Amino acid sequence: MRTALDRLYVGAAVLGAACIALICALMIFQSLGRQLGFPTGAINDVVSWLCAAAAFLTMAHAFKHGDFVRVTLLLERAPPAVRRRFEVACLAIATVALGYLAYWACRFTYQSWEMKEVAQGLWAVPIWIPQLSFAFGALLFLVAAIDELVIVLRGGVPTFVRLVEERHAQGDFSSDV
Repeated sequence: MRTALDRLYVGAAVLGAACIALICALMIFQSLGRQLGFPTGAINDVVSWLCAAAAFLTMAHAFKHGDFVRVTLLLERAPPAVRRRFEVACLAIATVALGYLAYWACRFTYQSWEMKEVAQGLWAVPIWIPQLSFAFGALLFLVAAIDELVIVLRGGVPTFVRLVEERHAQGDFSSDV
């Protein structure tokens, strides 16, 4: 199960990175198109959808790897038992909040599909298609939070803490800047 989840987080992050690369390519194409006089208006719609996809598809991976901003001033000074209780409480709150987000993201996407809603831009695409990245990313982020909560409840160190400590042990403090 651990391997499957880790591969899922990495796979989504790779898709998010591909979205960023595609945004770059489309922006260059659009710049050239304007100079050469061919229409590129629909590219703005696609780029906006890719931006949302890149953000949501990469959240679970970033969370698991400690790349989110965390205020740990209190936690670093707390005894291990107190720190564990705070971690459990924070992860439980995050799980509830992400469950709420995932529910509404999926419902929103489903309603767009059900109503056959079409994008308002120059390219008339069914809007549920780009919204899928929002729903999938929110669900995956929820799974990552539950994953971390289970790890902590079983007495383990959160993955995001362990990986940051490993980077620091190797002398890599680049994520702290």
